[in-house]
Amino acid sequence: MINPLLYLLTIVVVAAAAFAAGFWLTRRGGGDRLRLAQADADRILEEARTRHKELVLEAKEEAVRIRSAAEQDARERRAEVQRREQRLQQREENFERKSESLERRDRALAAKEQQVEAAREELQQLLDRQRHELERISGMTAEQAKAELVACVEAEAQQEAARRIREIEAQAKEEAARRARWIVAQAIQRCAAETTVETTQSTVTIPNEEMKGRIIGKEGRNIRALEAETGVDLIIDDTPEVVVLSSFDPVRREVARVALLKLIADGRIHPTRIEEVVAKARAEVEQQLREEGEKAAYEAGVHGLHPELIRTIGRLKFRYSYGQNQLQHSLEVSFLAAAMAAELGADVNVCKRAGLLHDIGKAVDHEVDGPHALIGADLAKRYNIPPRIVHAIQAHHFEVEPQTVEAFLVAAADAISASRPGARRETVESYIKRLEALEDVAMSFKGVEKAYALQAGREVRVLVKPEQINEEEAWRLNRDIVKRIEDTLDYPGQIKVTVIRETRVIDYAK
Repeated sequence: MINPLLYLLTIVVVAAAAFAAGFWLTRRGGGDRLRLAQADADRILEEARTRHKELVLEAKEEAVRIRSAAEQDARERRAEVQRREQRLQQREENFERKSESLERRDRALAAKEQQVEAAREELQQLLDRQRHELERISGMTAEQAKAELVACVEAEAQQEAARRIREIEAQAKEEAARRARWIVAQAIQRCAAETTVETTQSTVTIPNEEMKGRIIGKEGRNIRALEAETGVDLIIDDTPEVVVLSSFDPVRREVARVALLKLIADGRIHPTRIEEVVAKARAEVEQQLREEGEKAAYEAGVHGLHPELIRTIGRLKFRYSYGQNQLQHSLEVSFLAAAMAAELGADVNVCKRAGLLHDIGKAVDHEVDGPHALIGADLAKRYNIPPRIVHAIQAHHFEVEPQTVEAFLVAAADAISASRPGARRETVESYIKRLEALEDVAMSFKGVEKAYALQAGREVRVLVKPEQINEEEAWRLNRDIVKRIEDTLDYPGQIKVTVIRETRVIDYAK
């Protein structure tokens, strides 16, 4: 759209230019030209006026239109503002209503809190009066009643816990015993070890009494030479046709026995001959030790052992414990442990080797101080035996706590071999001492009336006083006795402990 002022200014400029042109043309001469120019100027002015009027009308119309649009927009804005004001007013009214509702609710809650507080105070007063009344009736304070109630609950809980523990342990023991019996039975069935073994030879039979004098020699030189060469004491007394050999070293005793038999068979007995015969006997015994060790390793299925270990194993042939030959015992333990390992899925090779070597410390325990299990473990470690086997050796008497299944199996096999019927002999004194120790352990507990050791010390029966020991306490007493026997006594195999609680009801017919 063209601006009217700009258009008017253009007309004025054009008119001025026309007037100037006419004036110039008039000056230059020519009336016609002047008139023509005047006419053009008038025409242009007339057109300018006409156009000016049109522009003014258009400007007024535009102004009216703009004003109408502005008024319409203002009306719409006022309407929007009114609507917003209405919404704000409505929100304020809602907020005021909610505030009033919350205030009413707060007042109601405060009133209820006061009522609850009053009821609480009243209840506390009732409880205090009730507690005082109960204390007056029972003659006990609240703390005393609470302590008695706690004691009763604890006693019931202990009885219930003891009953549950007994049931669980009974089930576990039944299952474990069944499984253990089956495994041990299978192992023993597959073990072909001999039940009886040879005993220690400590005497040598001579053909006649004259031989005693020849063994002694002139002024005792022969017997002194023999004792000096062998390290064994020869006891020649009034016992007919018998010479007793005495030494703590079974190998030395065997060397002396072989040498003495050779001298008796040869008939030439003098110091020089004794020296020669003892040297030959010592070589024969050494060869025998190696052969016995190799034979035992072959029977056990153990290969690759150091020659010195083989020789040490052979020394066990002349070592006895409670009358049980230790080489046969080691073979038996190796067989039993391997059989049980096969049933349980453990390492059979470890059990074989550990079973064969578990008592190897007894072959040298007279030379080294300490328990034979630890001595044997150190000896095996010296000859590069694997750590698992060394651990099983040192743990088979629980000098150290067993950490592997194989260690437990070797300990179990050792106990089975040592405790089976006919395996060992015990002196009467040690037998009686063990029975007395078992009875003393049982009698040391409160409430025990009598205790009897039965079945050669394999079982202890304990009679308790029924007025002091109830059924649950009898069960706990049984476990305590078992624990003390395990902690304080040494014994082969296992010992059965039976606690008997007898209730007697006595009356008289008159």
